[in-house]
Amino acid sequence: MPFEEKGRHGRFDITLLSHFLDPPLSRFGDQLCEDRMILVTGGTRSGKSSTAERLAGELGGRVLYVATAEARDEEMKLRIERHQADRPADWGTLDAPRDGVKLLREREGEWDTVLFDCLTLYVTNLVLEHEPEYRDPEAILAEDMRELADYLAENWPQSIVVTNEVGSGIVPVDPLSRLFRDLQGRSNQLFASRADKVYFCVSGIPVQVKG
Repeated sequence: MPFEEKGRHGRFDITLLSHFLDPPLSRFGDQLCEDRMILVTGGTRSGKSSTAERLAGELGGRVLYVATAEARDEEMKLRIERHQADRPADWGTLDAPRDGVKLLREREGEWDTVLFDCLTLYVTNLVLEHEPEYRDPEAILAEDMRELADYLAENWPQSIVVTNEVGSGIVPVDPLSRLFRDLQGRSNQLFASRADKVYFCVSGIPVQVKG
């Protein structure tokens, strides 16, 4: 059934407006959306994932959940299980703790929306894996993040990316933690610059700060 809006002169099919809008609207099911990328950020337990999942559900269509976490211990295993239980059964899942672009290219055309949760663990995996290899790891890893941001923004009808705000506290004492903090902060800026909308979650309340 077309998405309709009721006005003074009865109901009209709002999808007809998409021919006159710039940029054009993407359609999933009965929903219309002109936002190619949405970034959802905030602190720990601020409601980021639930906000992103709600946005993905409102879009309709086929949702692919990209999971970047690895079950390295029992606590993380339990967190992963809780996230899995909260997601709709008809969503697909792609485990991508690294090589996100490569793995997503193999799934193009099968899904309408990518929900990437989360960018922070993805950055963590890159840092832990590659930090010893490079003299200037921040510059090299920043290129990996740029490739991912460009790919999601340009190759998927819709992408929702979850990330964490870090670096608001004291300066970390060890070099590896400082590398992670700096790379995460730069990655957040990069994805926010590419996103059409950005939400900052505070105590479970999403505040739209861009778009």
